[in-house]
Amino acid sequence: MTDVRLSITELIGKEVVLDTAGPVTYLGTLKAVCEEGFWLENADYRDRVEGHATKERYICEARERGIRPNRQRLFVFAHVVISISSLEDVIGL
Repeated sequence: MTDVRLSITELIGKEVVLDTAGPVTYLGTLKAVCEEGFWLENADYRDRVEGHATKERYICEARERGIRPNRQRLFVFAHVVISISSLEDVIGL
């Protein structure tokens, strides 16, 4: 049996997707992880309420075309994040 236990720190330096239970999604390069949350650089903060695409469509487009940053640096509090994944692990629709 393969040990699939991974650490979030393995994602440091990679482009990631931080998903929330609400309409907000964060994309960016993960620079640091601490107990309080996640530091992203070249980040894109997106509120689905302000756009027409679903979260999934938006994330897939970012994987295909690249992240369009609207923040140089961004801190996301851990308590709002329900999942984290590498952008390269996103499977297109």
